Amino acid sequence: MWAGAPRGTELLWGEHVGLDQVAAAERGYESCGPAERLLWERLSVFEGAFGHEAVREVCASGALPAEVIQAVLDRLAPHALLPVDDLFDGEDGLPRYWMPHPMRAVGARRLTARGDRWAVLLHHRRWCVKVARRAADWWQRGRQLDARDLALRELPDLAAAMDPTTARLSPGAEAETSVEIAVSLWFLWVACGRVAEGRTRLRHALSLQEGQPSARALWLAAFLELESGRPEDADPLLVRAWAAAVRDGDERCLALLAHLRGATALYQGRTRAAEAEFREALALMEEHPEFGPTRRACWVGIALSLCRSDPDAAQEALDQGDLDRESRRAFVGRDMSSEAWAHHVRAELGAWDGDRERASEHARRALREHLRLGSTVGAACAAELLAQMRALEGRRGAAAHLLGAVDLLRTSVFDSSYRPAEYCVVTRVRGEEALGAPLVDPELRSAYEEGARRGLFALSAEV
Repeated sequence: MWAGAPRGTELLWGEHVGLDQVAAAERGYESCGPAERLLWERLSVFEGAFGHEAVREVCASGALPAEVIQAVLDRLAPHALLPVDDLFDGEDGLPRYWMPHPMRAVGARRLTARGDRWAVLLHHRRWCVKVARRAADWWQRGRQLDARDLALRELPDLAAAMDPTTARLSPGAEAETSVEIAVSLWFLWVACGRVAEGRTRLRHALSLQEGQPSARALWLAAFLELESGRPEDADPLLVRAWAAAVRDGDERCLALLAHLRGATALYQGRTRAAEAEFREALALMEEHPEFGPTRRACWVGIALSLCRSDPDAAQEALDQGDLDRESRRAFVGRDMSSEAWAHHVRAELGAWDGDRERASEHARRALREHLRLGSTVGAACAAELLAQMRALEGRRGAAAHLLGAVDLLRTSVFDSSYRPAEYCVVTRVRGEEALGAPLVDPELRSAYEEGARRGLFALSAEV
């Protein structure tokens, strides 16, 4: 299957672009009028599916005015495009299209021969910047699933724009644009389970950037190292990010860095230091943050830091976060990622009180919300906490299922160098102690292996 091809197109076009397919595409191109040919050529810069708004922004020019794009697209579609019926419908409700590779090859060759390829690619990159910014804005305003779906829908093109080596003159010429897109999509990498991809793309773009990286780019680089299980690699980036924020006068980034220092301390098990850093982040953070983790995330971070040592203070932090959220609901909407971790805290507090039913329910909610967003780290930790509760309830088979599914998830997403956070390590140890030698008992071993085969998504509806 070709990279960027929507589901279902493999039956229409096969696995490879053959000479006969290119020849057929050439005949289709020759049968079109001048305007359709021009649009055909320009559409070849899209890596994935595209909608009408994207076509207008990327392809319009003096020779192809925006007001005629729609009519030309409608005439061209039967000759060169496939309608896409995927999970991500456009905002305007209009159909989306995909240009198969034989058609793209023909269009790209003609666009290059016309001398317009780089100009259209620049339009494409600027459109990608707008898409990434829009997704980031939706995330901040509580449209988090919409933001994730928008980013995933346009990811083939966003990925192309995050590769500075395709710049016309030198990789450095477009590295800044590549970094900006990667930073705008911070939530996709950190909260939606695409840590390895985000780390790779940002590191590549930063390695080619001329001049000093921005504080926010360094903040994200540090965050991705932490989420990859490498806190020791995050520390020097945090120092550089702080210096860059001071240099650039980016006061908003100082709050982001305080939050990340809190997350790093929590990862390492330094809970009192984590609490202090999260409180510092709250003091620095504006009323309605326009980028990055929210105030709700800071309150939940405080609660996570305290829930195993001072449950009353942890509950108070959650209550303060609820009040903070209510006062800002009209502006920022729902923070699903923070709410998933808040359920985790409530599960810990329920276990502390000896209320296993309440603890299990909140752990199950945390698991489902993390899976809904795609957070590997959150889902694994919630599942291990739920396994502990199930074992204490006597449901040892269900607990073994969950532990097997967690191990499958972690090994499929992270490499062998990944080390879970100390917070999650403690959760796992407690679960295994409650279960009792899950890999020795034949029945538990069988349940563990079955869980690893089925995965957390399948199990989440049952446990």
